[in-house]
Amino acid sequence: MFFVDVIELEGLGNRSYLAGGESTAVAVDPPRDIDQVLAAAARRGVRISHVVETHIHNDYVTGGLELARITGAAYLVPAGANVSFARTPVSDADTVDVDTEAGLTLTAVATPGHTPHHTAYVLGEAGRPVAAFTGGSLLIGTVGRPDLVEPRMTEQLARAQYASAHRLADALPDGTAVLPTHGFGSFCSSAQADGDATTIGREKAANTALTVDVDTFVAELLAGLEDVPAYYAHMGPANATGPEPVDLTPPATADPQEIAARLAAGEWVVDLRNRVAFAEGHVAGSFNFEADGKLATYLAWMIPWGKPVTLLAESPAQLAAAQRELVRVGIDRPAAAATGGPEAWLRDGERPASFPRATFARLAAEGTEEAVVLDVRRDSERAGGWIEGSVHIPVHEVHRRLGEVPDGIVWVHCAGGMRAGIAASLLDAAGRQVVAVDDGFDAAAEAGLTVVTG
Repeated sequence: MFFVDVIELEGLGNRSYLAGGESTAVAVDPPRDIDQVLAAAARRGVRISHVVETHIHNDYVTGGLELARITGAAYLVPAGANVSFARTPVSDADTVDVDTEAGLTLTAVATPGHTPHHTAYVLGEAGRPVAAFTGGSLLIGTVGRPDLVEPRMTEQLARAQYASAHRLADALPDGTAVLPTHGFGSFCSSAQADGDATTIGREKAANTALTVDVDTFVAELLAGLEDVPAYYAHMGPANATGPEPVDLTPPATADPQEIAARLAAGEWVVDLRNRVAFAEGHVAGSFNFEADGKLATYLAWMIPWGKPVTLLAESPAQLAAAQRELVRVGIDRPAAAATGGPEAWLRDGERPASFPRATFARLAAEGTEEAVVLDVRRDSERAGGWIEGSVHIPVHEVHRRLGEVPDGIVWVHCAGGMRAGIAASLLDAAGRQVVAVDDGFDAAAEAGLTVVTG
């Protein structure tokens, strides 16, 4: 018998895996905070004999090197990956024993496309394929994006991605479980698909890489690619060099004087509370990135890389969870932190800043003639319809394009409210009058606002 445990990285939209038998196991694409993998192995009572990477990741910092060091496991990395640390290079068709007593093996399958060196791994039981760890190659209903390596290679890699998907589909039985690393909200996925489980047979029927011709596939794939998060530029080099172990101990505590001083110095002070609490009262100049939203993705995307960040959390638990999210994308140590609420973060005599929240119905009632309506959704979202007369700046560009927002009271919206909350906090910190529209975009037309499509 074999097992496969899923380690969910919900904030980044990724998954890691621990798979094995009764005594030993392999860890696939482990996260930076490896204590999760160690705990999973302890629960199973297994030794981690191998740690494998499907590719040098562009969207998160791996924990593979440290996990292999701590456990003594062999660290398998695709031979074509240019890295500066000791590892076991893996080439196509290489096979290792995972658990001899259980008859478990792991076989490397070259699947270039997401990266030139990308490698999938097929878990076999008594010679029968039972699962494929497909990394960023074959995902649920889609494939990994091919544009993260070098712009001049994008089309070549897209065609390689198509061939790799077909190689897996042709070589594996329909019942083989497909276990990708990306595709659960990750920006490494070329598109988003529904569902959280699939097989080779299901992908043959539904995945565009397996249902259309190569030219159609490549044209549609390239046309659908969107902006790459800015922090991706730092992930590959960090992973190729070999990441340092993480330090998740609490940061130094900042008192109100220090918080004010850090704001005055131009550093980022990030309030992790939910957007409702932030709008009702916050430290003037602070930014709101909800701990329960895609904190790591949006904060790492927008903050100037290397700028000190101070975290304000409602509780020690919220702070600890945020630290864990952030180390996964290379924001290793907050400069300082504080917990509680604005009353604990403001100096004597200071009052919290605030701004209103609203629905699309209220915007419709007040009229859009005098309002500045700012749409911070992605290009693909806006293409499906937008409020007539609205200004469009995707949320990850708002901070550096504040000067493009017209004068007046800014009603900022996204698709559901979270990204509008981020953008509203940026505008509020810049001294603009802002209203955060905390509503689903479908309600815009229902409220009577003119939604343009075309």
